[in-house]
Amino acid sequence: MRACHPHRIQLPAAGHPGRIRVGIVAVLTLLGLTGGAFAAPGRISFNRDIRPILSDHCFACHGLDAAKRKAGLRLDVAEAVNRPNDKGRTAIIPGDPEGSEVWRRLVTSDPDDLMPPPEAHKPLSDDQRDLIRRWIQDGAVYQRHWAFEAPVPAEVPPVPDMAWPRGTIDRFLLARMEAEGLRPRPEADRATLIRRVAFDLTGLPPTPDEVRVFEEDRRPDAYERLVDRLLDSPRYGERMAVPWLDLARYADTHGMHLDNERQMWAYRDWV
Repeated sequence: MRACHPHRIQLPAAGHPGRIRVGIVAVLTLLGLTGGAFAAPGRISFNRDIRPILSDHCFACHGLDAAKRKAGLRLDVAEAVNRPNDKGRTAIIPGDPEGSEVWRRLVTSDPDDLMPPPEAHKPLSDDQRDLIRRWIQDGAVYQRHWAFEAPVPAEVPPVPDMAWPRGTIDRFLLARMEAEGLRPRPEADRATLIRRVAFDLTGLPPTPDEVRVFEEDRRPDAYERLVDRLLDSPRYGERMAVPWLDLARYADTHGMHLDNERQMWAYRDWV
């Protein structure tokens, strides 16, 4: 993925198809622009809005694990909530919060019926309850885990300031900023820009000569050329390897309790 200007996200330039694909998917995923699991900000999405609430407050007793499931109620799949139980009560009736047993349990004043139970010390906030009510009212549409939901292109939002966006993603960014009452910041000066992108891609500051060359480069694609050079640098590979080494708890010694040398450098060089 290409590094971005400090006030916008740009699509990768041509020449690196793999990087382009990874960059676009990463940006769209982070911004929630691909539909399906990533619904538009104004609509309630099960994966984005409801699943986290149920996961934090309900799935421990009403989730996948049948051995820990209480009252035979499973809330993580639609098939388990839309049919009546042996008492004739239906956990969730799409379009009918008041008729849904789940909603009744969320708002009851009876501590014996209230869910989550008081002893769980996981109360829902008013906003969380309202999200669940609106989700049920809108049809209680479930989604599979986001990894199994096919991305659907989102409608590109209109924006009044068409001079600022340089691409489609910029329009999504600008629309969200305007909805939040924000405005883009001015573009950074070149010395600041090269410093930011160098730290981002290599973890190292640019040299004074690199700053001077970039400041004097007036070609329209000067920034893209800078990014290409940094991506082709061995320092970029080392920067990208750091998270993998951190996950593997890489170290050249055993640490504070037994600070002997370890022969792990071969793994580091391979990564």
